[in-house]
Amino acid sequence: MIIIPWLILERTDSPAFAGLVAAISALPGILVSPIGGWMVDHIGRRTVSVGADLLSSLSVAAFPIVAATFGLSNPSILLIAVLGAAFDPAGYTARKTLLTDVAKASDADLNHLNGIHDGIMGVAWILGPAVGAGLIASVGAVNSFWVSAALFIIAALAISFLRVGDAAKESRETAEASGAETDSSMRVGIKTLWDDKVLRMLSVALLIIAAVYLPTEAVVLPTYFEDVDNPSGLGFVISALAAGSAVGSFGYGWISARMKRKTLIRFILLGSAVSIIPMAFLPPLSVSMLAGFLLGLSWGPYSPLISTLVQQRVPAHLQGRVFGVQTAVFYAAPPLGMVLAGLSVESYGIKATYIVLAGVLSVTSILVLLTKALRSNF
Repeated sequence: MIIIPWLILERTDSPAFAGLVAAISALPGILVSPIGGWMVDHIGRRTVSVGADLLSSLSVAAFPIVAATFGLSNPSILLIAVLGAAFDPAGYTARKTLLTDVAKASDADLNHLNGIHDGIMGVAWILGPAVGAGLIASVGAVNSFWVSAALFIIAALAISFLRVGDAAKESRETAEASGAETDSSMRVGIKTLWDDKVLRMLSVALLIIAAVYLPTEAVVLPTYFEDVDNPSGLGFVISALAAGSAVGSFGYGWISARMKRKTLIRFILLGSAVSIIPMAFLPPLSVSMLAGFLLGLSWGPYSPLISTLVQQRVPAHLQGRVFGVQTAVFYAAPPLGMVLAGLSVESYGIKATYIVLAGVLSVTSILVLLTKALRSNF
């Protein structure tokens, strides 16, 4: 998130190309995520998670390897970024489905466990951008990729030592024993997600908000802080966002026991709409960090909430494909938003682009609040 945009801007000074790389590297996720979900349901959750992380490690290490042998060019940067993006969705989907197995093996509440899982991811996002910015300043953008490659290997080792059951296999065997027909195709993930009105509404909301918000982190903020030559400022703002998200995620288990889900969704959407507005005006760093923290805090419970809904409303042997479709949805819209954001930054400036993006996100959040699905009991 930090090093690739910085590397591109450092070498090309073109936010439009940074947006193009971010957009094109997101495209594999649209095609690969449903396939990854199918693999999770049929090959196994742990196997897919470990394999995806090892391949991701190789793709990240390719940046310094190519730089040392052939030299990095715009086409090679784009190619490696796309290659790496092809492996990440399967691993992400596999870990989402593994949570149901971990909850059963550890006798943990699923709401609480999802909150812990996403909270720990938030903590990683606090440390990651700050470390990334520090590595850029100390060893340079290219050599920084070695750290990411090593962390992928550690992640693969961690999952390989996990000892849990296989809820997907048990669910499939139970369904077959009862005489129910089990569809092994990838399209069942789309049908299952679409037929559930609540999951459909939340997935569409995620699609639109991701298309508007992700360009701010991938294009707008890196361009602004690169212009003012302040890589640490970029790391601090992204870390503040992650800190708020971590607190919101860790608190999900506690909140879900005390608040109705539809009330929580209202809090998430309204909080996100209000808190992104100050950031759009590019205020002093301290104000940006505070607004970023509040934005992350508002959005933090969303991921564990939607994960819990899938895990509770979808049979275990279909969860990989449903999560795969949701991941594809998450990848689908941002590419266009990133390209448009990069072009807009070059044509109309950073602040004007950020204000428009924040306005669209706020309006979308309010419109989602008015949907019929949100008024149902779930």
